[in-house]
Amino acid sequence: MNTLRLAVIGAGRLGGFHAQKAAAHQGVDLVAVADPSPEARRCVAEQCQTQAVADPRELAGRVDAVVIAAPTCLHHRLGMEWLGRGVHVLMEKPLCPTRAEAEELVETARKNHVVLQVGHVERFNPAWDAARSCVSAPKYIEAVRSSGFTFRSIDVGVVLDLMIHDIDLVLSLVNSPLRKVEALGISVMGGHEDVANARLHFASGCVATLSASRVSYEAARRMQVWSAEGFASIDFATRSATLVRPCDAILERQFDVAALSADQVEHYKNHLFEDLLRRETREADAVDALALELDDFIEAIRQSREPRVSGEDARDAVAVAQRVLNQIHAHAWDETLVGPMAAPHPAAIPSPHWNLAPTTSPAARKKAG
Repeated sequence: MNTLRLAVIGAGRLGGFHAQKAAAHQGVDLVAVADPSPEARRCVAEQCQTQAVADPRELAGRVDAVVIAAPTCLHHRLGMEWLGRGVHVLMEKPLCPTRAEAEELVETARKNHVVLQVGHVERFNPAWDAARSCVSAPKYIEAVRSSGFTFRSIDVGVVLDLMIHDIDLVLSLVNSPLRKVEALGISVMGGHEDVANARLHFASGCVATLSASRVSYEAARRMQVWSAEGFASIDFATRSATLVRPCDAILERQFDVAALSADQVEHYKNHLFEDLLRRETREADAVDALALELDDFIEAIRQSREPRVSGEDARDAVAVAQRVLNQIHAHAWDETLVGPMAAPHPAAIPSPHWNLAPTTSPAARKKAG
């Protein structure tokens, strides 16, 4: 099998991780790491024993695939450049700030017959795999995702930074059109929303409530899913899932609580999760989700198949995120205060690390999230 010539664009935290996985993969030749910061690209390139370049365009014609781990505001431009050259792209999430930009990337990948995969890495979490079989056709979903402020990804808010993971997971589970979105958010550090809550209503009747915070003193990555056939509680951080499957009598509505004797009541109180609501806990060993994601990317290229998280999947997640952001910016706290800002705030200070990013007006930033 031919070795895949690959470059990593972006030498920040995630770009460094991607470069390490690529350098260690037997099926990959890590051609280079590209980043405008001399120190960042040199450091990652030395760790991975590869070339460092300032401008990724220097690599045109030398690579079969790229991993793009640049700031979100650059995803569309970089993606269009490489997909347009017929190069396969693994894009870090979110795919783009807006659905329109995401759609352009999807269409360009389709036109050029290349793989576009997006880094919604929770799809490779074994706890997610364990839970899916128990809760097809969900009725209600709750998700909480929180972290401290990392001082990274400040070009987007918490919806595109964290909540996008759970939006993608929900859409992969709920096979139904989204009918209604309710949402609100609060800016704490300035520039974008740092706390957000969204309630998604689907045509099937399923409702999903998603909460995200990147200014929390408690880190959490949890989801609970209810369906007609069972319940799943998923902890993505510990890779564990608790599954509850009602017995046949309950599922068939043949269990009459009122008809139980005193002895039966006492028995079921002590054995509820053994006899009636049968509980099972599954815990998985640690996995390298980024390495699994890279494996899937390479196999999708070699087999000319869709990756686990396709460009279309990521585009749909961005479309929902954009609807959530629209509701956040339209939410009225009183007669004068609308949107996530508790008070007028200047534009977020741009990072000098990626000075190629185009400048945008406050109105454009609001539209993009």
